[in-house]
Parts: sequence; C-alpha cells; structure tokens
Amino acid sequence: MGELIGKVTHFFPKISVCVVKLEKELKKGEKIKFKHGEEEFEQAVSSMQVEHKELEEAKKGQEIGMKVDKPVKAGFEVFRA
Repeated sequence: MGELIGKVTHFFPKISVCVVKLEKELKKGEKIKFKHGEEEFEQAVSSMQVEHKELEEAKKGQEIGMKVDKPVKAGFEVFRA
C-alpha cells in the first residue's frame, strides 16, 4: 500500500464528489487508491476543488472536494497508488 494521504469525511452521491481531509499534499493527475476494509479502487485525480475553485495542487491540512469514479463513504482512507 502506498503512503496515506488523507481520509474521506463526506460523500455527495448525486454529483459523485467526496470531501477529503488531506494529511499530505496532492497534485492533479496523481494516481490514488481509496480503501475501506476489503473495498478498494484506484483512480487518477481529475478534479480537485476548494470552495468551488479548481486546484492543480492541494496542501496538507486542506479539505478538498474531489470527483470520484465509484461511491465512497466517510472513513475511507486515501493512499498514493
């Protein structure tokens, strides 16, 4: 498993966006892995936003909105893939 970079705190199913509280920096285009128990999937970071502003790079401590390929729940961990 890669480096832990954050945790999902919220998920909006209608728009397939989750909120991630970051423990490490994250760049657009990076491959990440969502994991919770046995459930896991990988995706590339295609869209990150803070207060409706698109970001290329997010910093440690920020809470970002991120488009996800599959539904997630609060508590999912996010790793660098």
